[in-house]
Amino acid sequence: MTYEVKSLNEECGVFGIWGHPDAAKLTYFGLHSLQHRGQEGAGILSNDQGKLKRHRDMGLLSEVFKNPANLDKLAGTGAIGHVRYATAGEASVDNIQPFLFRFHDMQFGLAHNGNLTNAESLKQELEQRGAIFSSTSDSEILAHLIRRSHNPNLMGKIKEALSLVKGGFAYLLMFEDKLIAALDPNGFRPLSIGKMTNGAVVVSSETCAFEVIGAEWIRDVKPGEIVIIDDNGIQYDSYTNDTQLAICSMEYIYFARPDSNIHGVNVHTARKRMGAQLAREFKHEADIVVGVPNSSLSAAMGFAEESGLPNEMGLIKNQYTQRTFIQPTQELREQGVRMKLSAVSGVVRGKRVVMIDDSIVRGTTSRRIVKLLKEAGATEVHVAIASPALAYPCFYGIDIQSREELIAANHTVEETCQIIGADSLTYLSIDGLIDSIGIETDAPNGGLCVAYFDGKYPTPLYDYEEEYRRSLEEKTSFYK
Repeated sequence: MTYEVKSLNEECGVFGIWGHPDAAKLTYFGLHSLQHRGQEGAGILSNDQGKLKRHRDMGLLSEVFKNPANLDKLAGTGAIGHVRYATAGEASVDNIQPFLFRFHDMQFGLAHNGNLTNAESLKQELEQRGAIFSSTSDSEILAHLIRRSHNPNLMGKIKEALSLVKGGFAYLLMFEDKLIAALDPNGFRPLSIGKMTNGAVVVSSETCAFEVIGAEWIRDVKPGEIVIIDDNGIQYDSYTNDTQLAICSMEYIYFARPDSNIHGVNVHTARKRMGAQLAREFKHEADIVVGVPNSSLSAAMGFAEESGLPNEMGLIKNQYTQRTFIQPTQELREQGVRMKLSAVSGVVRGKRVVMIDDSIVRGTTSRRIVKLLKEAGATEVHVAIASPALAYPCFYGIDIQSREELIAANHTVEETCQIIGADSLTYLSIDGLIDSIGIETDAPNGGLCVAYFDGKYPTPLYDYEEEYRRSLEEKTSFYK
């Protein structure tokens, strides 16, 4: 489902390149491949022989660079870029990245994907020491920590700053003579390194961007690692040894493109395996399988192959609907879903349908799709979700930071099934999810963060701890 309907959003996508004469243009193409990770704003910062230039604005990448001159002015052999969806900080051009910081003795750019769990504490401390913030984004904090470090050398300053920020983060830093990538100690957010035929080095949130520009994947950035890229090549370093892989499982379930590979696992293949495992856990009779476009189609294939049921195109997504914001009336919200999705009555009429989706957040979208299918003539609609029930917030870079908005946090499976109007509701088990993704690692939970499903967070929650504990004691129903 598109983010306008699903209301589940990744924070950002980052892309960087060093050593190519068309760095900014290649960054544009790379960001275009990452557009699904953020549609609120975009920007590119270039490095032209040590001179940093930037263009950024609100909107899709194509809107931000609609005027070719905005891209042409970003000359240079190095660049970093960013597409944004906000989980921290308001919707404002001041929060659109990359950020550019200029001082009397240095300048650097910064792009960040993730969410810091100690941002408020750090910001208050920095402001008390005289720091002035130009945005409301937590991404700016790292720059202030770097600048205020008393370490005598730049890499020492960066390592010190990275050791102070907590949560989920993938950073790209562009300096006058180098590009630096850094990942949090748990590797919550994906980040990969590739190389082009001319020797240029690229860094991207997802490997799908490499295919577009003709780069070859080298390896993923490891948790707690710093990667220094300059004219001498690539140097790998670390700022902490206290690491443990816990990649966000929602990357495989929903966020990442099917053609991306994360920690050696192809996303499409993982989703097919999730669908197959879901079929093994499914306990009802049905006639056809229908996947909700687009991110659930891979899981629907796996479910159909495992169950032996035909995989039918019972839902059609309109690829040309514009982004829409929340409408003021229920009637208009219903119409918005119908603009984006249509049920194919000739396929579903008279059939018992297994509707495959990747997740349920509030339940409103599922309820509307079930209604579409039944109005089109489906005799039964069995909802099968290719992930466990989302019952806990994410504090590492997804915009679900309250249990109040999660239907599974406030209702049983039976209640949820009734609310969405389905004939049955089946979630994939946590163990089934872990086995289906199948990362080769000895880390807990198969190297995945599954806290959104079991409430067991791999790190302290710092500034969010008190609010989260309070939310566990409350039960709120947004369905009256």
